[in-house]
Amino acid sequence: MSRNVREKETQACFDIRGLRRVYGKGPAAVEALRGVDLKIPERELIVILGPSGSGKSTFLNIVGGLDKATAGEVLFRGLDLSKASSTELTEYRRRNVGFVFQFYNLMPSLTAWENVALITEIADAPLAPEDALALVGLSDRMDHFPAQLSGGEQQRVAIARAVAKQPTVMLCDEPTGALDSATGVKVLEALLDVNRSIGATTLIITHNAGVAEIADRVVVFADGKVRETRVNQAPINPRDVTW
Repeated sequence: MSRNVREKETQACFDIRGLRRVYGKGPAAVEALRGVDLKIPERELIVILGPSGSGKSTFLNIVGGLDKATAGEVLFRGLDLSKASSTELTEYRRRNVGFVFQFYNLMPSLTAWENVALITEIADAPLAPEDALALVGLSDRMDHFPAQLSGGEQQRVAIARAVAKQPTVMLCDEPTGALDSATGVKVLEALLDVNRSIGATTLIITHNAGVAEIADRVVVFADGKVRETRVNQAPINPRDVTW
């Protein structure tokens, strides 16, 4: 499916209303999210920008079912995650969410293939590990251990691991933050290919404003709120990103 077609999709993957997250109580309380309202369409690739402390990662953790809102609604295809039990959130993450973090969290004693295979054992309808690794351009590195891979290759293994369970949603927190520009481009290309290939709604948190130009939609956070949402009419190729 082309990106132009996907831009016309109107169904919401997430419908967030009045989202608040407060850590602590009394004078020491910290309000990380202060009433976020946001609709995230199905199948889009969305870049979330904002300075440190703006609420980006808190937001990602809540839509990923890793944290719970203090107030508001987080509707995933009509299911209110803010009211879900711990068991229901675990099931939501297992069935629907693929996570990619800045640090790769690979098992050092396992090969790339084996790291991906760990996820396929708990997924309902997984890709074969070799197919997931091929999707991120690592067919020739399947039998290598993490110590034998570059940082970019390790991150692509982490992406393959997330993709292997064919998630509905891909959540990526600073996936290029520890990489140089040339390696970061390869990781962005892998994420874009995954978004197109399996149709997963993809959210990428980054400090790099240039990365926003590859997105279908850009969301800017500041002071715990969404300050701006804009649609890219002509997303660029990751190779053309200004770092």
